[in-house]
Amino acid sequence: MKNISIEIPSLPDNIRIVESFVDNAKEKYALTDDLYGNIMIAVVESVNNAIVHGNKADKEKTVSLQAIMNEANIQFVISDQGPGFDSNDLPDPTAPENIENPGGRGIFLMKHLADEVSFSNEGRTVELTFYLD
Repeated sequence: MKNISIEIPSLPDNIRIVESFVDNAKEKYALTDDLYGNIMIAVVESVNNAIVHGNKADKEKTVSLQAIMNEANIQFVISDQGPGFDSNDLPDPTAPENIENPGGRGIFLMKHLADEVSFSNEGRTVELTFYLD
């Protein structure tokens, strides 16, 4: 198992660091372009949610990001220091009353791009799993 990790202050501008992290993971783990695209979108969205919604862009709080590779999959674990949330109590962004809303699609996207998405630590940690086959 090979792991890489970073911890960043909760500033929206730090998304570029996350993009570089995913680029490095692509190189280190020799990821396919399709898998890389799905990972980039899902991980950036997850970290952005952690910064904006979890830590409320408080630069004193951090977001940690870890990539864990094994023979079958690559997993990204994103954690913030916010109050958490109930991942089972989210509005459906595809419902007619939510179609016009500009936000609310991040977790929906993550669930469609990753093979597995799970929340723990009262919603402060999300694990995105991508199968390698």
